Amino acid sequence: MDFGTDERQHSHGDGGDAAEWKKVVELRAVAEAQDPAAKEEDDFVLRRFLRARDYNIGKASMMLLQYLAWKRVAKPHGSISDEEVRGEIAKKRVDMQGFDCLGRPMAYIYGARHFPARRDLDGFKRYVAYVLDKICTRLPVGQEKFAAVIDLKGWGYANCDIRGYVAALDIMQSYYPERLGRVFLIHVPYMFMAAWKMVYPFIDEKTKKKFVFVADRDLDATLRDAIDESQLPEEYGSKLKL
Repeated sequence: MDFGTDERQHSHGDGGDAAEWKKVVELRAVAEAQDPAAKEEDDFVLRRFLRARDYNIGKASMMLLQYLAWKRVAKPHGSISDEEVRGEIAKKRVDMQGFDCLGRPMAYIYGARHFPARRDLDGFKRYVAYVLDKICTRLPVGQEKFAAVIDLKGWGYANCDIRGYVAALDIMQSYYPERLGRVFLIHVPYMFMAAWKMVYPFIDEKTKKKFVFVADRDLDATLRDAIDESQLPEEYGSKLKL
């Protein structure tokens, strides 16, 4: 399994009621009948797909089967190695360190370090899956979601990548459902809103609610309210060294 923590160690008592776990059993039966690879996914994975589709077995099974098909192609060896995305890592677009006040691992994404003219879309999509897998390995026991800060300081038209943004959203929403907890967008330049309007229709309704635009005047208070001082990076006026 590529989601990090060994959730098989969790008991069903960690969350969810009997009716929810009954739905998981139903989903497993449907999915395994169509793709034996579903047997490799634990109940917590199946539960996330169910929640993402409001417990509709038909829709959840279709989503799960599409994930299994994608996984075979995107991660034929079970995971994506550092070597496969070394060029993307070198661009230093993402830092993963610290936790928010809810115990969710944090990712800090720097939009101005991304240049679509220099990226290969397939390589970028591989890197997105790599990053999502990496942050999920940092999930503590009992936690299934991560949080992120997207810092757009210095972002300009040279950094705008609608195709890349939509591809990243599709991977996260389709293959890592119910993993995202909250995203703070900070230092947002006015020109970014034109790009946001183009991307917004591709975001599902549940995910839309997780994006929070933070005005510069509210930045310090918002981050300190969500992230403990010991876990907030120095560049945002606190103590954590990235």
